Amino acid sequence: MLKKRPLLYRLALLPCMLLLPVSVALAQNALPAKVSELLQQNEIPSSALSLTVIAADNTTPLLQHQAEQPVNPASTMKLLTTLAALEELGPQFRWKTRLLSEATTTRDLLKGNLYLKGGGDPNLTWDKLALMLRTLRQQGIRNLQGDLVLDRSYFNPQRIDQDVIPFDEHPDAYYNVIPDALLIHSNLSSVQITSDSKKIQASLLTPLDKVNIETHLHFNQKSCTDWEKEWQPPQVSTLPGEVLALQLNGGFPKNCQITTHLNLLDRNQYIARLFRQLWQEMGGSWQGQVIDGTTPESAKLLVERQSDTLAETVRVVNKFSDNMMARSLLLTLGAEQNAAGSSVDTGRQRIRDWLNKKQIADSTLVLENGSGLSRNERLSTQLLAQVLQAGWRSSWNAEYLSSLPIVALDGTMRRRLKGSAADSRARIKTGSLKDSVAIAGYVRDTLDQTWIVVAIVNHDAASRAKPALDALIDWVAAGRPQ
Repeated sequence: MLKKRPLLYRLALLPCMLLLPVSVALAQNALPAKVSELLQQNEIPSSALSLTVIAADNTTPLLQHQAEQPVNPASTMKLLTTLAALEELGPQFRWKTRLLSEATTTRDLLKGNLYLKGGGDPNLTWDKLALMLRTLRQQGIRNLQGDLVLDRSYFNPQRIDQDVIPFDEHPDAYYNVIPDALLIHSNLSSVQITSDSKKIQASLLTPLDKVNIETHLHFNQKSCTDWEKEWQPPQVSTLPGEVLALQLNGGFPKNCQITTHLNLLDRNQYIARLFRQLWQEMGGSWQGQVIDGTTPESAKLLVERQSDTLAETVRVVNKFSDNMMARSLLLTLGAEQNAAGSSVDTGRQRIRDWLNKKQIADSTLVLENGSGLSRNERLSTQLLAQVLQAGWRSSWNAEYLSSLPIVALDGTMRRRLKGSAADSRARIKTGSLKDSVAIAGYVRDTLDQTWIVVAIVNHDAASRAKPALDALIDWVAAGRPQ
């Protein structure tokens, strides 16, 4: 038989019982007043918002709104790809790029093919290639008589960038670069444009043999910060003597200096011109051309360069929302599985297998390339919150958290929420597409409790929802005031 409680105890308990339904309702779907107000002001219906707020070390959400709805996460998809890569490959994983040859060296002559074997390094810049060539040069080799064979067999297929429909109207932009196993300097030609009140000058900063800049720019009345407003996609033409001309067209402001990075040249052509220019600058000569191929097993290693660690690479991916590097991580997950078939398909499956190991249901997940630069990728805020909880518990928690932009301080959050309660107290990955904006990450509140916040808006005018998402972060950081 249950004991009867004293009347005073029951009366004291009554207010708590009366408040319980309100707390439960808040935990399920009641948006903070400021968030609702800003959505309404910017004409974004609450039906376009999905969100989950949950303590990093708890299983019961504080706040949910359409949390199980599959939505386009934009670049917050990178949080899944980077964590799966850290856990599956380890933070010290490095990619390897090699120079090999079957040829023998006679004095300073290497007569025969030189193989440049890619290992998927997502940050193989031209100056890193130059260091490899300098090491080759220090072995006494000066004259090369043979072809430079490009081996991209680490990924399958070797050129997933070919025959791909451009994502948008800016195929020359860096964010649209698609990786391969031997992508050097992201295939980018860096051009500096400088103007005063009378003339516009442009110069090529990337060391490319026989590549010239032709400036057909005219002055406009824009400010330097708006220099791209009348920018037109550059054109590439071939001149006599195998010279390539990069033609710059459109309007450009007066008294302005910028550097732009353009994905314009065919990849093999880019490597050929880069290799030749660098080798010539080192006093070498080369009689041959660039061709595709695979490295014979009998080839001997001449030079090997190891990449930055995965932990360092993940920091670039998330701080600066690097699409190409994120795609490289997914491909690497597939390549390192040593399974037959597509690196993309195998990488996708490896991420799903990782979710399964973490007991995270993947029914709302649609993976295309792992970067979020996709019109097809989907997940729920509930799933992404569970991924972030797995990151909180991960052995590589420090490496993962340090890769996220710090609010009001760096990365893609450096200009947001300055002076707010969230200033320097939250690590948030952002996402932005034409019809999707998102935030996801960790927020430490005024009581030093860490919360996971995931919020995604899918709407034709999604960009107008950013103030509401910032208000959500601030609300959590401030202790969730009523």
